[in-house]
Amino acid sequence: MEETISLRELMETLKKRISLILFITLTAVIVSGGVSFFLLTPVYQSSTQLLVNQSKTEQPVINQGEIQTNLQLMKTYNVIIKSPAILEKVISELKLDMTTSQLNSKITVASEGDSQVLNLSVQDTDPNKAAEIANKTASVFQNEIPTIMNVNNVSVLAKAEIGENQSPIKPKPLLNIAIAMVVGLMVGVGIAFLLEYLDNTVKTEQEVEKLLGLPVLGSITRIKDQEEKRTSRMQRKSSVRGETVGS
Repeated sequence: MEETISLRELMETLKKRISLILFITLTAVIVSGGVSFFLLTPVYQSSTQLLVNQSKTEQPVINQGEIQTNLQLMKTYNVIIKSPAILEKVISELKLDMTTSQLNSKITVASEGDSQVLNLSVQDTDPNKAAEIANKTASVFQNEIPTIMNVNNVSVLAKAEIGENQSPIKPKPLLNIAIAMVVGLMVGVGIAFLLEYLDNTVKTEQEVEKLLGLPVLGSITRIKDQEEKRTSRMQRKSSVRGETVGS
């Protein structure tokens, strides 16, 4: 019985504060949509792939030991690609107006699972510039790795290309709006329950009985303003008629 009453009270609280909850949720959705569509700058991503293979030898058979060595070098290559030795040459050849730290923040290098393929991705507000930086970084790394590591086992597997009507990877307005709707709904419900908790006024006969532990013998009904005006007009009309008949 207590659970039923508790659930009923919760539903009544939500029903009473529904306008506040909807207002907060709608505000969150509008703000999120406005920021996503009009304030945030779209960011595009272009990727190129590098293959780390075994060194060329006269033996046609693939050496498993060399493959394992190449796999172990993947982490080293990840660091070298984003090192100043590579990025400074990229900045110089492309004449980029940025520092190595700024360029480093645009580049992401990751291996494709346990394969010998490195995925080099570049994010920028200009899709053409992102593809250009990705291809140039791969090219510079391929040319410099023989000098740095004294090996020649890196080749470009796929160059970065610009697709037709390329979509930005961020922001994602629909996702942001959905998240804002959920957060706004949660905040609205939380504020509704907080206001209900802070409201210690007595409004119904049931609350009086619950607080005092005494039965309610009677109650005074509150007459609305319109009903009061209607009653006063009817009383005035009745008095006027009475005076007319008496005269």
